[in-house]
Amino acid sequence: MGLFSGTRPAKLGYSSGMFTPPSWKPNCVLSTVDRGDKHYVEPFVYAMASGKAWEKLHNIVLATKGAKIITDSEGYLYAEFRSGILGFVDDVEFAMDKKARIIQVRSASRLGIDDVGVNRKRIERIRRELLQD
Repeated sequence: MGLFSGTRPAKLGYSSGMFTPPSWKPNCVLSTVDRGDKHYVEPFVYAMASGKAWEKLHNIVLATKGAKIITDSEGYLYAEFRSGILGFVDDVEFAMDKKARIIQVRSASRLGIDDVGVNRKRIERIRRELLQD
């Protein structure tokens, strides 16, 4: 896979409304921690039909250069995003809460300490694409 790809984390997934908690490193963002946490990012709040939102999210991920979907089950999507030059890999998870009409998100770098905002920027880009008409 590459020198900078790292290994897939053993603890991924969404359970009881939560993703795996982040480490102390500032290279992860997620929507299932307290708002005051430095890792916090807003979940995606959608107004369209849940099925349409999920399909649109799936298509956005598929269309992203360097992205590879690893797990795609009902209400949970896990993808790896590989950077172009050095091949760093980030693990990105999405979980749909149909009742609340939100998609919870988590994006984390496998290697390094500081991601210079890459994970937060990725989530915000996906949010803009998902919520645009």
